[in-house]
Amino acid sequence: MCPMISFHSTNSANSWKNLENRKAWVQKIADYHRVSLGVLRFILKTDAELRAMNKQFLAHDYETDVLTFDLSKEGSNFIEGEVYISIDRIRAQARYYRVSFDDELDRVLIHGLLHLIGFDDIEASDKAEMSLAEDEALKLRPWNG
Repeated sequence: MCPMISFHSTNSANSWKNLENRKAWVQKIADYHRVSLGVLRFILKTDAELRAMNKQFLAHDYETDVLTFDLSKEGSNFIEGEVYISIDRIRAQARYYRVSFDDELDRVLIHGLLHLIGFDDIEASDKAEMSLAEDEALKLRPWNG
């Protein structure tokens, strides 16, 4: 199966930039972690849209920066899924962490991908491992931020 990596946004969220570079980068991260990709969608939404999804699917009534849905077929060797990202959270977190909007977007995008690969961030040790994997992934970008 040839990977199908796509990027979408709702009418109320901004659009993606550098699509071909981002596709190549996502594939590079998958290769780095020795996983095969199937259909993978990254979708930008607003805070309100993502909060509604968080409440509907996870019974969490609060804002979040990312929701990841693993859609891999049982028995398949391919990772498939959808990663929903709040454009509003990205803007706020970029200001808070004093990083560029694109750097924060890339970190959250990869965070979602890493969940699909098998990383978790519930325990402190898992969070540290996830953060390290995010840092490694950011270094593999074929562009600077």
